[in-house]
Amino acid sequence: MRLITRFELATKTATELKVLHKEVFNWIVNTKPCSAEQIAAKKSLENIEIEMTLRAPCP
Repeated sequence: MRLITRFELATKTATELKVLHKEVFNWIVNTKPCSAEQIAAKKSLENIEIEMTLRAPCP
């Protein structure tokens, strides 16, 4: 899996981010621990979560 950047995520809708989050999470679970693919997927997941947090309405 390639790294998904925050720049790429800025163009996604909230629904697309949720779907992508699930896909990347499942990818992490099914990859070899500490592999380059898993490391990139974890960073991508982190980027997705940051983007989702930034879009969340403030209380």
